[in-house]
Amino acid sequence: MLRPIRRVHAAAWWVWALSLGVAATRTTNFVLLLLIAAVAGYVVMACRTPSPWASSYGAFLRLAVIVLVIRVLFHVLLGGVVGPTIWFRLPEVPLPEWAAGVRLGGPVSAEGVVNAAVEGLRLGVLLVCVGAANALADPRRLLRSLPAALSEVTVAVVVALTTAPQLVMSATRIRRARQLRGVTQRGLARFTSLLVPVVEDAFDRSLSLAATMDSRGYGRMDAVPDAQRRLTAALLLSGLAGMALGAYGSLDTTAPDVLGLPMLLAGGVMGLGGLAIGSRRVPRTRYRPDHWGVRESVIALSGAAAVVGVLVAERSGAGELIPAFAPLSFPEVPVSAAIGVLVALVPALVARNEVPS
Repeated sequence: MLRPIRRVHAAAWWVWALSLGVAATRTTNFVLLLLIAAVAGYVVMACRTPSPWASSYGAFLRLAVIVLVIRVLFHVLLGGVVGPTIWFRLPEVPLPEWAAGVRLGGPVSAEGVVNAAVEGLRLGVLLVCVGAANALADPRRLLRSLPAALSEVTVAVVVALTTAPQLVMSATRIRRARQLRGVTQRGLARFTSLLVPVVEDAFDRSLSLAATMDSRGYGRMDAVPDAQRRLTAALLLSGLAGMALGAYGSLDTTAPDVLGLPMLLAGGVMGLGGLAIGSRRVPRTRYRPDHWGVRESVIALSGAAAVVGVLVAERSGAGELIPAFAPLSFPEVPVSAAIGVLVALVPALVARNEVPS
C-alpha cells in the first residue's frame, strides 16, 4: 500500500504565489506578464488536488479577463494615453472646465489601447497569482497554522468561510427531504418554504459550534503584565506600519530605496516579535500540525527567485521592465527576470500530483 504524500504547507504556496505577484507589479512588459501567468497556471494544473477550493482558479481567470476588458473600455470611453496612431474616433461629449483632463469619447489611439491593455494585464496577472494560492492552499489549514496570538481572528475567519457552504448543504438536504415527501412547490413559494428550516438549521449549527468551542477552551487567556501587553501592541502596530510603508516603497519605483525592501523586512521582524510575545498568553495545542520542511523551503525560494530576477533587471538596466509603447514596438525581455520566473516552475517538480493526507 502506497503511503500518501504529505501535503505541502499552505503558507509555502502563499509565499510562492505572492512572490510571483510582486514580480508582476514591478513590470509592464506584457511578455514577462504572460510568462508569469503561464508559470502560475502550469503549477496549478500540475499540483492542485481534487479539493473544493481547487476549482476556484477558473473563477480568478475569468475575473482577470473581465478586469482586462474593463480597463480597455475605460480607456476607450474616458481617454488616457494618446499616441500618433489613431484607430477610430468616438463622438466627444463636451465637459465643464472643472473636469479638465477628462474626456468622454474622442480619438482612440493604438498606443493608448495597448498601454491600457498592459495595465489591465498586470492587474489580471496579480489576480491569477492570488487565484493560484487559493487553488493550491487549503485555507483552513493555513488559518490553523497562524500564531496563537491570532487564534480569535482565526476562529472567526474559519467560521465565516464555512458559513456559506453549510447553508448550501442545509438547503440541499432540506430540498431533497421535501421532494421525498412529495412536496413539489416552485418559484417564490418554494424559496419561502425553505427559508425557515434553513435558518433554523443554521442557528442549531451555530449553537452547537459555540458549545463545542467553549468546551475546548477557546477564548481563554493567561493573565499577563501590562508592560508585556503594551510591548506586544507597540510591536504589532509598528510592524504593520513598517510593512505598509515597505509595500508602498516596493510598488512605487520612484520611492527612496529605504522605503522598499529594508522597511518591509524591518516591519516583518517587529510584527513577528509582537506575535511571538503575544502568543505566550494564549495556551493552545494543535492536532497534527503542518510542518515546514525542505520541500516548503524550495517552493518558497523558487517564488522568491522571480522577485530577485526582476530586481536584478532593474539594477542592471538590461531589457525593458517598463517599456514605452509610443511608438509601438515589441519590448525586449530582461533575461534575468525571465530566468527568475522560470525558476518558479520548480513546484511542479517537487509537489506534482500530490495525494492529500
